[in-house]
Amino acid sequence: MMKILFFNLLLASVLMAGFFNDEQQGEKAEMLENERLCKLFTKKVEDYKRTMRDDILAKTTLASYEHRASLFCAKAKGKENNTSK
Repeated sequence: MMKILFFNLLLASVLMAGFFNDEQQGEKAEMLENERLCKLFTKKVEDYKRTMRDDILAKTTLASYEHRASLFCAKAKGKENNTSK
């Protein structure tokens, strides 16, 4: 009976250890992707401002790039602050 209990505890601890590790890897991958997208859209905004036309479509496109840049940068900074605590 003790052997079965010990085996169950050992099996549960091995399974749970892998679960938490996968969760942390997922959070890290999400943070890296948000940082990558932040850099990408920040660069797009800078490049687009230099070469954009002066019409409503160009202004809308710029606003879209700026919105996505702020969104992904906020997510990247939010995750950095949460992981440093």
